Amino acid sequence: MPKNVLVRNIAEDTLEKLKKKAAANNRSLQEELKELLEVHAGPDIVEVRKMVRENLEKYRKEDRKFSDSTKDIREGRER
Repeated sequence: MPKNVLVRNIAEDTLEKLKKKAAANNRSLQEELKELLEVHAGPDIVEVRKMVRENLEKYRKEDRKFSDSTKDIREGRER
């Protein structure tokens, strides 16, 4: 269940920066703050490494192969 948070005593210049950022992202201030909090509360590097290792092990067990994309990247840059 979602909870509410109240933040007091934010500096005016900080609030103005947040409002500008929200406007640039076509969001309300509340939506922008919620997004910032959710991003910063996301998985830390240890969790990310664990997820990557688990997926890599899964792909290896399935004998999945991935092609080298270097050629495709170079061709894309040359366009």
